[in-house]
Amino acid sequence: MPLRILVGVKWVPNTQAVRIDPKTGTLIRQGVPSIVNPNDLAAVELALRLRDQHGGEVIAVSMAPPPAVKGLEMLLGMGVDYAYLFSDRVFAGADTLATSYVLAHGVKYVERERGKVDLLVFGQETIDSSTAHVPAQTASWLGWPYIYYARRVEVADGRVRVERVVEGYVEEYELPMPAVISVAARSFKPREVTLRGKLRAKTEKPIKIVSNKELGLDPRCVGLKGSPTIVAKVTYLPEVPRRKEVYRPRDARDGARWLLRKLLTDPETRDVILSALWGGSGAREG
Repeated sequence: MPLRILVGVKWVPNTQAVRIDPKTGTLIRQGVPSIVNPNDLAAVELALRLRDQHGGEVIAVSMAPPPAVKGLEMLLGMGVDYAYLFSDRVFAGADTLATSYVLAHGVKYVERERGKVDLLVFGQETIDSSTAHVPAQTASWLGWPYIYYARRVEVADGRVRVERVVEGYVEEYELPMPAVISVAARSFKPREVTLRGKLRAKTEKPIKIVSNKELGLDPRCVGLKGSPTIVAKVTYLPEVPRRKEVYRPRDARDGARWLLRKLLTDPETRDVILSALWGGSGAREG
């Protein structure tokens, strides 16, 4: 049975260059390099594998500023068939609840244009906020079953079977479709981007930009106005001064001895190390 799979992706600032507006508590994107959230690439790969196995199409969806088109072009280079970018000034400053609200209505918009969606797949979490809220919240808005930390996914007879690992235990679930899946980080190695795929993004124009004019959402329910999360205070911590030392050991054993001696000279570090070695709550005497 051919599948129509949507993949939710986020256009995130490079975490080494993240800046926060101290007044609004929102990310400053202007002048900051951005990338496709790395954890979302595993979700894209899973969707492509399921399409390759069952047929159908993979559609990337994202709520982001216009520059996110570059990220969607990269996904088309990986083999994604189509992409939708939900972009509007009224969406700016959204927390996870407002973001998932837009994405859920975006899924319905795609269904009206392309037909019934079977699966909505997300990455485990984003590297800029690490909340992992959006997949579950989007599933809640849609009323679809949801499972997270998926590392193996099979589809048969209108149902999806998922294997995941939680706290060292392997769990298996079977859900009716449509369903929402969050893929465990590094579960699927993303395939390479091809030049042919990137050229297709330029020539066939399979990316559609959708504003709130098309979605018709109440501005009070989206963006900063629709976000109940409040950043009460932002504190910038000064860089911790570090004393750099270089030691060239004769071999691995000599290096380990030197490092251990250095660590044991600090009382707090010494107590932690000795506690770990002896398995007690603190360092033993003697």
